[in-house]
Amino acid sequence: MKPQATTPADTRMMGIIHDALRRDLERTRHALTERPYPENGQREAIADHLRWMMRYLHDHHSSEDRGLWPLLRRKAPTAAQLLDSMEKDHADIAHAMAAVEAAAQRYAASGTDETRTGLLDALTALDDALLPHLRREEDETMPVAAAALTSAEWHAWEQDFHIKQRSLTELGDEGHWLLDSLDTTRYQIVVRQVPAIPRFILLRGFAGRYRRRAARRWGFGPRR
Repeated sequence: MKPQATTPADTRMMGIIHDALRRDLERTRHALTERPYPENGQREAIADHLRWMMRYLHDHHSSEDRGLWPLLRRKAPTAAQLLDSMEKDHADIAHAMAAVEAAAQRYAASGTDETRTGLLDALTALDDALLPHLRREEDETMPVAAAALTSAEWHAWEQDFHIKQRSLTELGDEGHWLLDSLDTTRYQIVVRQVPAIPRFILLRGFAGRYRRRAARRWGFGPRR
């Protein structure tokens, strides 16, 4: 359906992105705390995925700081204090993200108990900073966006700061990561982010790539 200039913004995609982050942070913690601990290829795959997630999260926060928050400041000026706190959270979370990246690098190089527990400690610090922010963004900021923005404005932000910034391979990797474990309704929200022809290519052409990578790091493929 074409986005309309008169219908309210559908912000459900934000929750889908957040849930994908929560899901794989929890999967990582499970893998690092349950015996047998990951070895060799699995350990490297988990570390690589964590570094990828930190880059994704950085881009996601940047798209909000550069695109969504300025738009909301114009459309909902009374939300300025809330948006200030969102930006401050991003700065605080960035430090925890950098620590996770560094710990993942050490863990990839050596699977000792020290590097494994060091990565767990870095993940705990990230959870402490990130998870309350995600919940507050969903509970407080997204209702503001839904009330202040139209479907067309939200769609334009998503396209300009997400879809158009990605190569086909990046869209394929990110898309299947988001689709992992989604119900039918949320699945459709994700796949409709791109037009029909590239959507077909992304769904058919990158499914096996994601399935193999997921199995390498978790020991199982995507779940529906």
